[in-house]
Amino acid sequence: MLRVAGDTRGALARRLGIGATDAAAIDHLISSPEPLGPVELGNRLGIRSASATTLVDRLVRAGHVARAPHPHDRRRLSLQVTEHAVGEVLEALRPMLVGVDRAVARLTPEQAEATAMFLREVAAVMRDYVASAPDEPPPPRRGGAEGG
Repeated sequence: MLRVAGDTRGALARRLGIGATDAAAIDHLISSPEPLGPVELGNRLGIRSASATTLVDRLVRAGHVARAPHPHDRRRLSLQVTEHAVGEVLEALRPMLVGVDRAVARLTPEQAEATAMFLREVAAVMRDYVASAPDEPPPPRRGGAEGG
């Protein structure tokens, strides 16, 4: 599931006619519970500030993202996915969403409840894994054999 989820993002990017990083940026902006500015978006994507600025400029020119004052700190900018972009994403995802709906419809109520519980637990484990990761990667190892 994890591997195919990554493949899905690439397929979405191709359907939208944008790059994988652009699709990842839109995904982060849509799914983030708090407003993201260019710096936070760059950090989530693992790209430098200058690259994040170039990315945001490209998304704004394409009409996918708009810059707006941050709702809690007017000195900062927040990035918002445009309604047009959300519509394009939903339309591009429609074939997959219809297929998922069909799969869900075939479940009995008991199967649906067990599946939902399992997925909630897996999501919690994954969130804990992400939250417990160090902010910075460890320094490179010196000497020794590769791989440990």
